[in-house]
Amino acid sequence: MSKQTLSFQAEVAQLLKLVTHSLYSNPEIFLRELISNASDACDKLRFEALNNNAYYENDPDLKVRVSFDAKAKTLTITDNGIGMSQQEAIEHLGTIAKSGTRDFVSHLSGDQKADSQLIGQFGVGFYSGFIVADKITVESRRAGLPAEQGVRWVSEGTGEFEVSEIERTERGTSIILHMKDDAAEYLNAWKLKSIINKYSDHISLPILMAKEEWKEGEDDQPGEMVATGEWETVNQAAALWTRAKKDITQEQYDEFYKQISYDQQPPLSTTHNRVEGATEYTQLLFIPAKAPMDLYNREKAAGVKLYVKRVFIMDDAQALLPSYLRFVKGVVDSSDLPLNVSRELLQESRAVKAIREGNTRRVLSMIEDLANNDAEKFTTFYAEFGAVLKEGLGEDHANRERLAKLLRFASSTTDTASVGFADYKARMKEGQEAIYYITADTLAAAKSSPQLEIFRKKGIEVLLMADRVDEWALNYLNEFDGTPLQSVAKGAVDLGKLQDEDEKKAAEEAQTQFKPVLDKLKDALKDKASDVRATSRLVDSPACLVVQDGDMSTQLARMLKQAGQAVPEIKPILEVNAQHALVRKLEASSELPSFDDLAHILFDQALLAEGGMPADPAAYVRRVNALLV
Repeated sequence: MSKQTLSFQAEVAQLLKLVTHSLYSNPEIFLRELISNASDACDKLRFEALNNNAYYENDPDLKVRVSFDAKAKTLTITDNGIGMSQQEAIEHLGTIAKSGTRDFVSHLSGDQKADSQLIGQFGVGFYSGFIVADKITVESRRAGLPAEQGVRWVSEGTGEFEVSEIERTERGTSIILHMKDDAAEYLNAWKLKSIINKYSDHISLPILMAKEEWKEGEDDQPGEMVATGEWETVNQAAALWTRAKKDITQEQYDEFYKQISYDQQPPLSTTHNRVEGATEYTQLLFIPAKAPMDLYNREKAAGVKLYVKRVFIMDDAQALLPSYLRFVKGVVDSSDLPLNVSRELLQESRAVKAIREGNTRRVLSMIEDLANNDAEKFTTFYAEFGAVLKEGLGEDHANRERLAKLLRFASSTTDTASVGFADYKARMKEGQEAIYYITADTLAAAKSSPQLEIFRKKGIEVLLMADRVDEWALNYLNEFDGTPLQSVAKGAVDLGKLQDEDEKKAAEEAQTQFKPVLDKLKDALKDKASDVRATSRLVDSPACLVVQDGDMSTQLARMLKQAGQAVPEIKPILEVNAQHALVRKLEASSELPSFDDLAHILFDQALLAEGGMPADPAAYVRRVNALLV
């Protein structure tokens, strides 16, 4: 029998060292992980057997067996799933190619409770066996291979593992844990059953253990539990979503959510529905309480688990929810899709379109329910997912109005993101004809923007938007409930009925009287500004930058450049406050050689005020220094 000794990849060896040094505060998760892996192996067999029924090998009843030998100090988890060939055992158990170990190790935080959840999230659950075992033996045979092509994999959790060929008549995998002395509590039927009930009750396969019965002692000997030679199912063996809602507790929903999401916290909201009609499916969906660390990684697949007639098809079925709801976790079980559905077919299927629309409506209803009935939970939700929700304005035209009602912002009257468009409209000043807002890189920059000065003076509320997605999203929302949205940093300031005639007249006169200086400023700044004009929007500041209505803001242009995207040249308009002392000095210096330097300082200061950076910071410093000496 051939045997070879191989080394773990460096990252796997590092992980094993962490595990064996008791990183985890919750050691019982090892059983959850190994049973979950066994269930996955059975799901994979069922899926592959759709095209090759011979894989069942006269053993069609898929199951997981858990057994132990207290004297030998071994615990064994066996499945009759897809199994592994020798090469697959080497790849799956010894290298990083399949395990995601590098990602796992890079995310370790030192928080034991959190780290114990990560072990499942990155697909390295097998290694959790070393929490309780000082040696693991894996015996397996892949479905379709002859008995003599079984494989045995053995490791003591050090830097090496052994692989050899064995004869194995049964298909599937047995994981034999040689338990540490301090893990004897897991060689107990009651303890194992309690862990299975806690973590694995939702597994749709039967989890079997040896049936035991109480036998009374004889001749003053104590009684004991003895094996009957039969196997019994110790979990419900029915997928949670297939059971009636009235038979499921919120605690069971929460535990199921934790298993599929690898989250430690219960979800903020849960919905479980059987949808009937032209398309029939069951949806069990959850809104998490906390955003995953990769929420903004668009390359990572995100979506719900897809089952067809209770047969697992795929994780992360992206076609079943729009991208802006990628934080939602859960399961969809369809009665209308073919069992061999592919990812390509998912993109085109009419039934999938109906499921996607139904899921979207249901999730938005969950969020609306939080907004209307649980302010604290909605605040938590919005802090974690509000920015992602805004993406829906551009991606989901059909639900744009529903989404707009859910959005919240800070404003010039409050620093918290608590002001909805409806709230804003309810307290608009008499005669106000638009919902005013400003976008900026940060909330502080928005709040201190010179463009707000005239609005503060008149007591007009302005929504402050500092999420990177805001300006892009608002390109798709021009009005709310019949009231137009107006950026205070775009176009000429027009307060309509809120601006009295004297103010309008003063602005027009300033534009005329100040024209020679404006023309000279425009000439000095022709490479930076598309126009220079007097404004009535400024009170305390000498100047600000605005763009034409419909143009990209300087803030969005900066953001796109930082992301490496090509951006057309943006030349903003410089608006100046004709009443400001600095601008008056410009007028007095219009014939002096220092005029150009003053003009550039004025422009660069306006750029700095909105969070930008002068194109030539050294030149800006040089010009300011020249004025100071």
